[in-house]
Amino acid sequence: MAIGFSTRSLAQASARRPWTVIGLWVVGFVVSMALIGSLLSDVLTTQAEFTNQPESKRGLDLLEARLRGPQKANEAIIVVGQINVSESAFRSRVEGLAAEVRALGSAVVESATTFYETQDATLVSADGMATIIPIVMAGDLDTASDNIAAVVHLVEAAQAEAGGFEVFISGIATVGNDFTEAADSDLQRAEFRALPIALLILVLVFGALVAAIAPMILAFVAIAVAVALVAVVGQVFEFSFFVVNMITMMGLAVGIDYSLFVVSRFREERTRGRAVPEAIAVAGGTAGRAVLFSGLTVVIALLGLLFVPHTIFQSLASGAIFVVLAAVAASLTLLPAILSLVGDRVNRLKVPFVQQAQESYDEQAAGGFWDRVARTVMRRPVVSVVVAAGFLAAASIPYFSIDLGTSGVSTLPESFRSRQGFLILESSFDGGQVNPAEVVIDGDIGSAPVSGAIDALTRLVSQDGDFGPARPLEVNQSGDLGLLAFQLPADPASDEAGNAIDRLRSSYVPQAFGGVDADVAVTGLAATNLDSYDLTASRTPFVFAFVLGLSFLLLMLVFRSIVVPAKAIVLNLLSVGAAYGLIVLVFQKGFLNEVFGFQQVESIEFWLPLFLFAILFGLSMDYHVFLLSRIRERFDQTGNNTEAVAFGVRSTGRLITGAALIMVAVFGGFAMGDLVMMQQMGFGLAVAIFLDATVIRSVLVPASMKLLGDRNWYLPPVLSWLPRLGAEEQASAPVPEGQAAQ
Repeated sequence: MAIGFSTRSLAQASARRPWTVIGLWVVGFVVSMALIGSLLSDVLTTQAEFTNQPESKRGLDLLEARLRGPQKANEAIIVVGQINVSESAFRSRVEGLAAEVRALGSAVVESATTFYETQDATLVSADGMATIIPIVMAGDLDTASDNIAAVVHLVEAAQAEAGGFEVFISGIATVGNDFTEAADSDLQRAEFRALPIALLILVLVFGALVAAIAPMILAFVAIAVAVALVAVVGQVFEFSFFVVNMITMMGLAVGIDYSLFVVSRFREERTRGRAVPEAIAVAGGTAGRAVLFSGLTVVIALLGLLFVPHTIFQSLASGAIFVVLAAVAASLTLLPAILSLVGDRVNRLKVPFVQQAQESYDEQAAGGFWDRVARTVMRRPVVSVVVAAGFLAAASIPYFSIDLGTSGVSTLPESFRSRQGFLILESSFDGGQVNPAEVVIDGDIGSAPVSGAIDALTRLVSQDGDFGPARPLEVNQSGDLGLLAFQLPADPASDEAGNAIDRLRSSYVPQAFGGVDADVAVTGLAATNLDSYDLTASRTPFVFAFVLGLSFLLLMLVFRSIVVPAKAIVLNLLSVGAAYGLIVLVFQKGFLNEVFGFQQVESIEFWLPLFLFAILFGLSMDYHVFLLSRIRERFDQTGNNTEAVAFGVRSTGRLITGAALIMVAVFGGFAMGDLVMMQQMGFGLAVAIFLDATVIRSVLVPASMKLLGDRNWYLPPVLSWLPRLGAEEQASAPVPEGQAAQ
């Protein structure tokens, strides 16, 4: 049974009506830009939320419903002087600044207090040379993010004044906005670094400037469409501010790669003497079909992340899915339309020597660098497999000591004043004024058992040096919900804070509330982070099972074999494991991190391993499908496994290497950013793609296929009823004599 959809017919239809197809894409691009300009800013958030009900989310929901309404953003203005806070000049500066903040109005700031009003000793540093002005922003967290700029402006103006004072601000809204600013800066610099390198690689791969420009156009179109989809879908579901970086990174990578495969196949068919329409049709039916199934594999891998009930995974996965689908659609329609108009002019503005070398190379005949590599590996397949697999397994060893966490404010670039302010809060104050640990008690707060339990909990926590003083107990009007907040000086993203929350939940609360008729939930930013780590760990097996299972089924249908998908999964897990290990080695262990310009941190982003698994598994399958489709194409023509493998490696070696170098350049550009999360993601992706295109595709694939021989294509007779989805249609290319089955 064969499916009815044909990428060949789609390419032919697009080539027959090129202006219509191009016009539709131009309209789509213009509409996308309009949607981005008018809608995008309102759908991005720096907040990460659960879509299920872990303890921290349950506590926040109780507070919002029965005590304080939507979660507020706590901020702290820090004033550091060269005189004691008791001096009149210090008091005048602080009270004047507090008055200016209050003057912004209740729509911006809900409250702002000073030590001089409350006589709260925790608002003054131990040396008496600094004080803080706690601020509660009006509205919810997103409203605070919009309004905090007015407060920051006042702080910057106060800092600019003479008088021997330094003024800083740090808190949920300022830190979130600084992360957004850093992400935008990283995105701009990554594009500036990666695009020229990608264009240069395309020129070297194609040997012509015109051919190199087409993939860039397709990538930009796919990115614009995907970001517009985020802007539209975001009217219902908010997206992480990081999603634009993700779309740009993935769009450049897959958009350029997919079009590289199609344009290369078109030029190859023209060299064989096919007319332009037929060359487009063959490219659509072969490379285009491989692109379709490669894209589907990437989407399947990303779909697994949607099962994680956390907005970071869901928003980033959705953005990546959007751009992959847009890139596939553009490769199958827009690219054939462009090629039908450009024709052989795609080879204009040739690069001397490069184009000549390409024109003189005959992939049908044995010889060349990649042919020698494949045959050398296949001469000693056992040694090749053992050495290559052993290297990747050794590289993965550091992963077993991974410590998962998240990037806190202390990982921001030193130039950001929210980071500077937080470090002062951490060292000179109880930093929990901004991010306290919050214990929510659902019960009869005035009853003796509950009241006694609250007192007992306060005593227990006061003996733990990682917690600061408790704030006064807050009780709702009906007396059935209480909030007991403990200051938590550590960075809420740190191991120290996470361990403190774990002790609070597992030891102190059970001891104090054992046998008491009250439901207790520990929440706050540190608790939310801890729940995020636990949630990711619990859902990882399900995501792995979903991605591996569906990928196996798709590849089995594409190649009509149970051996090919099983081997592809094992090889991809090897490259992913090696990438994990190297991330831990560089970022957590600090090996060569300064050489790369990376920060050494105590933990790896909690979402990174699972997200990298999905991304890398999908992207690795791009190359695997493209390579194996050429091998299967030649095997079906000749029946000779060894020659088919050599042909597949030499016919795709230049393209896969070029595509991999482009991805490495794109991901490496993002790794050079300031945000640790970007550094870890970009480095992990770049390393994995490099290993995949070298060790996996050049050594392990040909060696393992040589060992297995015809068994590579084994499909049990009981599965012969499966539909035929072949990744390559037969191009009817002539087969050189001597390569028939023996």
